[in-house]
Amino acid sequence: MDFLQSQLRYINSQTEESAPIDKSRIVKDILLQAGLILFVVIAFLTINNIPQKLFAKLRYRFRNKTAARAKRHFVLGAQLLAQSRSADSLSSSASASASASQQALDEAEKAIALVPKDAAAHILKSLALDAQGYKTSALDAIDVALSPLCRKSLTDEERGDALVKRAEIMLSMNRKAQVDPVIEDLNRAVELSPENVKAFCTLGECYEGKKMTEEARKAYEAALRVQPRLKAAMDALERLGSS
Repeated sequence: MDFLQSQLRYINSQTEESAPIDKSRIVKDILLQAGLILFVVIAFLTINNIPQKLFAKLRYRFRNKTAARAKRHFVLGAQLLAQSRSADSLSSSASASASASQQALDEAEKAIALVPKDAAAHILKSLALDAQGYKTSALDAIDVALSPLCRKSLTDEERGDALVKRAEIMLSMNRKAQVDPVIEDLNRAVELSPENVKAFCTLGECYEGKKMTEEARKAYEAALRVQPRLKAAMDALERLGSS
């Protein structure tokens, strides 16, 4: 009997000593299985390019929201600039016109801050600055719009319009030395936008200023092919014919 009890005590003592070892093994097995599962999941995601796709999707959503906010600022700015011009043409309060153009400038700046590569916002900024008489700053802004960084966001027709606007700003600054780059801009404008009558007429005026009568005549004739009853071009050709 004593022998049996001693054997039982021995077995119990061995069981108690081995219990922690078994638990430790169980924990290790669980951790190993969890690690294997995690590895399989990561491998699956990587093989299927899921992390990159998820990141791209989130980035696309962020860009869309940012672009939408920028567009709202641009549209509001364009409306304010139109109000400024309307007030000016109706001989309304000069302060009201100046206020609207300044607000348009503020909205353009907000749009640029959100999407710096959007040429349209830089053009709006240029127009708002020009409306306030800040010619040099307006020229700088439209230079940015036509820079390689931004011009990709413009269609050919829009680039043509921007080139014409830059030409007009340079001409308004009364710098005779700038006539050649103006002519270069205008020739590029009519290449991009063959129906831009303003570009043809402004080009004709530049050629007239340089006493290049034949080139001026061709420019005005091109304008009339687009818009046959364009008075400015008809008057210019009549003027050249009598000279």
